[in-house]
Amino acid sequence: MITDAEAYSLGSTAGTEQKSPGLAARDLPDQSGEEDRAAPRRVAGLDGLRGLAAVYVLMFHCWLLTFAGFPANRGPAWTGVFMYGRLAVVLFLALSGFSLALSPAAKGWRLGSVAAFARRRAWRILPPYWAALLFSIWVGYNVVAASHHGPPTARATVIYASMLQDVFWAPTPNGAFWSIAVEAELYVVFPLLILLRRRIGAFGVLAFAFVPLVVHGLLAPDANPVEGSNHLVVSLAPVFVAGVVAAGVVTASERIRRIPWHWPAVATAAPVAAVIVVRGSVWTVHHYFWIDLAVIPAMVFLIMSVATGTAVSLRRLLDTRPMRSLGSFSYSLYLVHLPIVMIISRKLVRPYAGRGVDAFLLTLGLGLVLSITFAWGFAKLFELPFQRYRSWREVGMATTSLLSATRRRNQVPS
Repeated sequence: MITDAEAYSLGSTAGTEQKSPGLAARDLPDQSGEEDRAAPRRVAGLDGLRGLAAVYVLMFHCWLLTFAGFPANRGPAWTGVFMYGRLAVVLFLALSGFSLALSPAAKGWRLGSVAAFARRRAWRILPPYWAALLFSIWVGYNVVAASHHGPPTARATVIYASMLQDVFWAPTPNGAFWSIAVEAELYVVFPLLILLRRRIGAFGVLAFAFVPLVVHGLLAPDANPVEGSNHLVVSLAPVFVAGVVAAGVVTASERIRRIPWHWPAVATAAPVAAVIVVRGSVWTVHHYFWIDLAVIPAMVFLIMSVATGTAVSLRRLLDTRPMRSLGSFSYSLYLVHLPIVMIISRKLVRPYAGRGVDAFLLTLGLGLVLSITFAWGFAKLFELPFQRYRSWREVGMATTSLLSATRRRNQVPS
C-alpha cells in the first residue's frame, strides 16, 4: 500500500507529488548542434549540470520512499536537503530553453523550418521515452505499482504514450513522467517564443510570460494558486522562457559575456534559500508557485555563468570526464530511475530495514549504483543512437555495420 508521501509525489492526485522531475533533461545532447550543425556543438559544463540535476532527482525519490509524511520532514534535519525535487524541474526546464535557443540566437533569433524542428525534437525525445514507458508499465504490472491507484490502465497507457498526461489525468506508470509532457507542450510554443524574441526583444518576451502568471497568482485565493497533478505547463512556462532569453548571452558583446554571472546567481539564490529554511518544507511545497518564480533568476544566472565560463572552477568541475559522461545519459537516468528505486525501496529495503536513516542510506546507495548502471545501458540502446544518427535508415546502417564487424571478429580462421 502506497503511503501518503508516495501518493503525493509519485503520480497521484496532488501535483507536487509528481513534481519530482524533469527532464528533462537531459534535453540536448549537443546543445545547439542539434539544431544547426554550423553552431557550436557543445557548451562546456552544461552536460555536467544536467547530470547533477538528474542525480538530485534520484536522491529525492530515495528520500521520499524512505520517510513518510512528505512534505513534512520526518527524518533528521540534515535529510531535508533532499526534499526539493521540484526545484530540479526549474533547472531542467531552464536548461532546456537555454540549449534549444542557442542556435536561433546565433542566427539572429531565427529558427528555420518549424516542421524540421518538430521532427528533430520527436526523434530526440520519443524513442527513449517510449522505451522507458514500456519498462515502467512492465514494472507496474509485474513488480510494484507506481501509483496507489494500482497498475497503469489501458487509458493511462494511451495518455502517457501520447504525452498528454499534463492535459488528462490517469494513474501514472512512472511519477517522473509528468515533466516530459510539460516540455512537450513547451516545444509546441517554442517557435512562437523565438519569433517574439526577434520582434519584441528580451524584456518583451519575459513580460509576455511573467506578467499574466503573476497577476493570476495575486488574484488566486490567499494569493497562492493550488496546483493539481496536471495542467502545470502554465505555471512552469516562465522557467523555460527565461532559459530561452538567457541563451542570448552566448552571442552578446564581450562586455556582457565577461560579467561574473555567478555572483548574481548567489545573490538571487540566497533570499530564496533563506525563506525555505525559515518557513520550512511544508510551507515551501505548498507555495511552489511562487518559489518557482523566485528561483528562476538564480537558475538562469547559474546557467549563464557556466556557459560563458565566468565561474571558472565550477565550469572546470562540471566539464570533467565523469560529469560529461553522466550528462550524456542524464535523460535516460531521469526516465528509468524511479521504477528501479521503487523496487529497491519496497522489495529489498523496507521489508528488512523498515524506514529511517539506515533504510535511506541503503536505498540511496543501491539506487545510485543500480539506476546509473541501468540508465547507462539503457541509453546505449535507446538514447545515444538517436543523438548520433538522424534517421531510421542511418540507425539501420550503423546496426548492420556493427553486427557485421562483430561477426568478423568472432570468426575462427579455418
